[in-house]
This record gives sequence, C-alpha cells and structure tokens, in this order.
Amino acid sequence: MMKPKRLLITGGAGFIGSNFTKYIFGKHRDVEITVLDKLTYAGNPANLKELEGSARYKFIHGDICDEKVVEGAVRGCDCIINFAAETHVDRSIGDPASFIKTDIYGTYVLLEATRALGIPRFIQISTDEVYGNAGDEPSSEASPLMPQSPYAASKAGADRLAYSYFVTYGTPVVITRCSNNYGPNQYPEKMVSLFVTNAMDDKPLPVYGTGKNTRDWIYVLDHARALETVMTTDGLEGEVFNIGSGVEIGVLEMADLILKALGKPQSLIRMVKDRPGHVLRHAVGTDKIRSRLGWKCEVDFERGLAMTVEWYLKNRQWWEPIKSGEFLEYYRRMYSEIA
Repeated sequence: MMKPKRLLITGGAGFIGSNFTKYIFGKHRDVEITVLDKLTYAGNPANLKELEGSARYKFIHGDICDEKVVEGAVRGCDCIINFAAETHVDRSIGDPASFIKTDIYGTYVLLEATRALGIPRFIQISTDEVYGNAGDEPSSEASPLMPQSPYAASKAGADRLAYSYFVTYGTPVVITRCSNNYGPNQYPEKMVSLFVTNAMDDKPLPVYGTGKNTRDWIYVLDHARALETVMTTDGLEGEVFNIGSGVEIGVLEMADLILKALGKPQSLIRMVKDRPGHVLRHAVGTDKIRSRLGWKCEVDFERGLAMTVEWYLKNRQWWEPIKSGEFLEYYRRMYSEIA
C-alpha cells in the first residue's frame, strides 16, 4: 500500500478539493498537506479555515500556470492531486479561453514539474463530462471521449495529456472521472447548491429546456473516499477509474425533491431556454473501481441530499455573501428570463 506523507492538493480551496483536503487531514494524522489555489471566484479560503494554524497544513496562493510557483509547491511532495480547474459548463460557453489555459496548460505545467522532480504519484481529477452523452448504457473507462462543451473538452485534453505523459515519459499518472458531486461548500452556481439557496430565499429555480436531462449524483465525501483509495493503492499508473453512485436523477426531479425538502411550492420552478450542447444523460459504470479497489458509496442519495440541505440552512453566512457582486451579475446574464 502506498502511504503518501506530503501531499500537494491543487485547487484545494474549491468545493471538491476542500472537502477532500479536510477529509484526508482529519483521517491521516501523519500526512502533511500543501494546498495551491489561485482563489478565483469559486475558491474560498473559508472552506479551509479550520486547518489554519496547523503545522501539517500550508496554503500557497498561486496559479498552476505559473511554472516557478508550481516548482516551489511540488518540491518535496510525494503525491499531487490536481483539482485545479475552471469547472462550470455554462461559464465555458461564454469564456472558453480561461478553461483551455487553466485546465490544459496548467495541467501541463504540473506534469512537467512532476516529471522533472520525480514525484511518485500524480492523480488527475477528470470528469464524466469528457464522455459526452452516455446514451443507452453508462460510460465505461473505455468509452470514446466526446465532450460537448468547452469545459468538457478542456478536461478531456488534460485527461489525455496526463495519460500521454505516462506513456511517453513513464510519469506515474492515475486519472479519475467522477460524476456530479453535491454537498457542503459548493459554489452556488452549480445546480444543487443554486436550487437549495434560491428555494430558501423563495426565488425561482431555473430549469433548462425540458428538465429531463439526467445526471449521476454522488455525495462529495464518497468521492473523497474513492480518491483516498486511489491515492493509497500501488500499481495503478496509467489507469483510469470512473467514480459514481449509480443514482441518476433528472433536473426537474431534483428541483422537486429540493422544494419538498424545504417545504417550498413547485411554483418556484421556472423553465428557461436550454443551453447549447446540453448533454441529455451523464452516467458512468463503476465496475472497475468496485472490483479492483473494493470501493463503494457509503452515503445514499436521500441521506446525502438531506445533509446537504441542512448544511445550507445552517450556513447562510457562508453562501449569502457569495450570491452578490460578480455572482449576481453572472446570474442576471445567464437567467435574464427570470432574474
């Protein structure tokens, strides 16, 4: 079993990265963690506030596209987990350039540092978005990559770039492709966090198109546990692992479940114009990670959604300031029909 002692977690102040960082920090008391984060709009230092002051934790404010910053951050670590990315499909449609730069070039910079410094393990956090529409069957690790948005394409590029470094240079890369995450600390532009916080304030829940588009939903700490398993297992270099729950729920159904959880009326649902390239179904097969690594989800969807709703109810001071300023301008631009 691999036992990394000094982790570099890029994008660790974001939603998934911060949940993973706190999970590993709490469970592995002998592990030192450095977080490298650019602190864009979705990176929030408050997500990691409870780690501040610990001798096992260090934060570096920097960009993964900056070679000097990356070299300094990478030196001395024995495992890199790359969460750093521009991640929102809607934003990528309006501004693809920042996605290409961060998601692809930034990954290149990290891979070069990994190769130059001989880092023993590099985990590239990819996404099920790279598969495009799942069709009749869940996407397997061998399914073709058919990204349908600039975000998905940028992640597919980074995914395959990481693999090429394994093939060409022997860089010890492992790639994971996870389905849609939900849970605490999620920036409220994403569907679940947006719907929950809008419903709490009796604001409309914008549903694209017919609302029949479905996604596989996984609680963020189940994703963290899967990554922990990948991080601590020997002999996975060059491999790809799908991560998902197998629970597929449509957008309209999700809106209804959230409204019921909060005791709010269905009249808050607003149908809006569909976005370009909207994938009908994202779903991943997880036989490989289950059979090879023995991982499985521990949080069922009903409990996970209840915990998520409760967190936003109890943490208005976290999300209310976010839903102003830049976010409000973005929201009005995206949902002009109802904003």
